[in-house]
Amino acid sequence: MSETHIESVRSVLSDPSKAPSLPLRSWQRRALTKYLSSRPKDFLAVATPGSGKTTFGLRVAAELLADRTVEAVTVIAPTEHLKHQWALAAAGAGIPLDPDFRNADGATSPDYRGVVVTYAQVAAHPTLHRVRTERRKTLVILDEIHHSGDAKSWGDAVREAFTPAARRLGLTGTPFRSDDTPIPFVSYEPDADGSMRSRADQSYNYSDALRDGVVRPVVFLAYSGEARWRTSAGDEFSARLGEPLTAEQTTRAWRTALDPAGEWIPSVLQAANTRLTQLRKDGMPDAGGLVIASDHVTAKSYAKTLQRISGEEPVVVLSDDPKASGRIAEFAESDARWMVAVRMVSEGVDVPRLAVGVYATSASTPLFFAQAIGRFVRSRRPGETASIFLPSVPVLLQLASELETERDHVLGKPHREKDGWDDELLAEANARRDEPGEEEKAYTALGADAELDQVIYDGSSFGTAAFSTTEEEQDYLGLPGLLEPDQVRALLRQRQEQQLEDVGKREEADKAQKADKKAAEAAEQESARPQSVQERLHKLRKELNTLVSLHHHRTRKPHGKIYNELQRSCGGPPTAMATAEQLEERIATLRSW
Repeated sequence: MSETHIESVRSVLSDPSKAPSLPLRSWQRRALTKYLSSRPKDFLAVATPGSGKTTFGLRVAAELLADRTVEAVTVIAPTEHLKHQWALAAAGAGIPLDPDFRNADGATSPDYRGVVVTYAQVAAHPTLHRVRTERRKTLVILDEIHHSGDAKSWGDAVREAFTPAARRLGLTGTPFRSDDTPIPFVSYEPDADGSMRSRADQSYNYSDALRDGVVRPVVFLAYSGEARWRTSAGDEFSARLGEPLTAEQTTRAWRTALDPAGEWIPSVLQAANTRLTQLRKDGMPDAGGLVIASDHVTAKSYAKTLQRISGEEPVVVLSDDPKASGRIAEFAESDARWMVAVRMVSEGVDVPRLAVGVYATSASTPLFFAQAIGRFVRSRRPGETASIFLPSVPVLLQLASELETERDHVLGKPHREKDGWDDELLAEANARRDEPGEEEKAYTALGADAELDQVIYDGSSFGTAAFSTTEEEQDYLGLPGLLEPDQVRALLRQRQEQQLEDVGKREEADKAQKADKKAAEAAEQESARPQSVQERLHKLRKELNTLVSLHHHRTRKPHGKIYNELQRSCGGPPTAMATAEQLEERIATLRSW
């Protein structure tokens, strides 16, 4: 925490009248008007990350304290880090809250207007918090309220502790998932399919916030590449990220790409660092980058690679580091280029200058993805954009395309199985993993090359396949740093049209030369060095990948669907295991389409 912030807190504690008023955005004003006109016991506000849920919650608290509707405020936050973040924001709003309250103490200084605790803290002693809530008329703010549905014990504890509250305000910026556990103090109503769906009193999604200039446009750069691995039995396999694969193949290709000793990660980190440099030159001089890693070992390896690439040592934040919150706060206030973190980037972590992200984790739960991307969307000034680099894996591409989708909490197992929006994997993603599990031990990564597969923006895909360090890749890494949302869309469309035109010209030139060179090539093959199998397969795969991208942009069919149709039409195995003759047949078939 900076000296300026500390002095601000001390000033407010000594004289709350010195607290600055909190200016409200349009959605916050609408929500506040709705709240004050009805003054409900329970109110749920669902607003996209970066839109200002904390400011809204504190304004409600200030109004209720001012007219004596409540006498105290209790904020429940997901993590220890967020406890201190809430307390700092509350002090700035003239509402001193104690973030260091402990269950063992049972009370806090009368100088505070309330406390900030975690859901785990409440679950450890719900009776204590019930007694505190009964003693004074209390407003309870449940930050990221879906956490009270994460485990039955937590939900029961929250219900037990805060049923006596005078007012309750639920906040969340994370899409609700489907399960069988109702979230305490959330209203549900029947859906068309017979399930029960949560009802928000105020909703403000990413599309709304983007239109209002509250959040940044997010451009996703998806990198594919051919991954190679060896099983414990000694068999070697290869597969291309983004192609239709089995679940096991997808998992192993994905983890092979993320291997710090391979080629994929250094190539993507190099591209991300180039993009960060571009943003810093074009109007965001303090732009920061964040690499989200799966575990401590890979995080430290990624940091070493980044230091070689950028010439600057990154800040490394590990989940079991007691100084993690301080490191994040220091990075937020500095102009350092990169931070590498393990699971310290979930909801609420506030580093507004983050503008470039590398999703270098195998976590695939939609909740984790939404929380991670939420770290990059906070807008500070018009024109700022965010760039996220991620593996070209179907589940991630779908999540990137559905960034603007609104989701409620649905009760009922059948619906959960249908939409996949549960957070059973979130606990696993957030668990400490320093040693490889059985799945990692079952195979050995041999390497993976990197290729810019596509650029996703506003649910649409742009670009054709471009290998790392090529001019085509640089065209996208060099996008201007300051762009309005409509300018981003127009520029991506323009770049794509130019790429397609260039590819088309090359195709025509190739056709014109083919007939003339056919006889000469046949003669040369008799005397020239034979092309190696690896070179021939690499060339054919690249040509097929480019044609698939072209067909995607002409038909709007997903890449995976095109590969599937080709495989059904021509027969044979997936592209990574196809022979040269099979690849040539698929190329000819695709050209005929």
